[in-house]
Amino acid sequence: MAPKILSSSMLLVFVTFLYMVVVSGQFSKFSKLDLPPEALGPESAAFRGLIITEGPFTTIRDGRILKWQGANVGFVDFAYTTPTRTKQFCDGTTDPEKGPICGRPLALSFRLTTGLLYIADAFHGLLVVGPNGGLATQLAGGFKFAAGLDVDLLTGNVYFIDASLTYDIRNTTQPGFKPDSTGRFLRYNPFTRQVSVLLSGLAGGGGPAVSKDGTFVLVPELTGRRISKYWLVGPKANRAEILLNTVGNPNKIKRAERIGEFWVAVSVGSQPPAALITPKGLRISSNGDVLQTVSFATQFFNKTISLVQEHDGKLYVGSRGTSFIGVYSN
Repeated sequence: MAPKILSSSMLLVFVTFLYMVVVSGQFSKFSKLDLPPEALGPESAAFRGLIITEGPFTTIRDGRILKWQGANVGFVDFAYTTPTRTKQFCDGTTDPEKGPICGRPLALSFRLTTGLLYIADAFHGLLVVGPNGGLATQLAGGFKFAAGLDVDLLTGNVYFIDASLTYDIRNTTQPGFKPDSTGRFLRYNPFTRQVSVLLSGLAGGGGPAVSKDGTFVLVPELTGRRISKYWLVGPKANRAEILLNTVGNPNKIKRAERIGEFWVAVSVGSQPPAALITPKGLRISSNGDVLQTVSFATQFFNKTISLVQEHDGKLYVGSRGTSFIGVYSN
């Protein structure tokens, strides 16, 4: 009996170790998905489909939403957010003053059951586009700086952030820029078509993430360097609590593939500006425990990152300052 007990124990240790390696690997293998020529700033990524998936879809600085069609084709145009956009005037631009004309989509989220793609555009607010792409339809406008969003998998409600009531995205790179605490966390109900303010006084933007069971939303404050947990159901419904204070500026939060876990894109030294920016991904639990930290400092040297999206065991990393999406695997 003793050898069997020893063997079972060793097997348990080995399986546990193997599980930790597979789930929590260091994502040391790197590749990239290159954008079309002159395109920059893939700040978001989303995949479409429940079983067979398409994508990633991504946003870029010249106002386009692109779709990855495989290594042989690369990225192709999929959607755009404003009827004033023309390819001749906008394609390849990095001029922030063209944003109101060309669009400046910052975040994407699919409602998987319908194939509808919801978009947060810094200038044009909340929009949606159908499965075939093209010109998106504005659902709610009048925001100063729509920064991030996520769709509730169960209800279809869209949760998004307006980063400020006083400044827009163009102001953030101007000399002497000082962020404020006038951001808001909002909900759009697709059935009533109404927008509700859930939280106000937020310090900066970023992208929220709804839990898979629809019980809460994680809300980042980029310049406030913290993440709140806003409860949707239960005894704490409609209330928020501080979940995690971060060393660095948290941008978009995305659901991890393991239930109850999330990935947060963090840039240490972004706000206030430091001599060297360190980008990293944090895998956190729904209780705010940091389960894993992955550094992206080699491939994204001294650059801020806006996104860490897990898909099929890989991490897709987006940045305002690159011409590619970084792909990390084990």
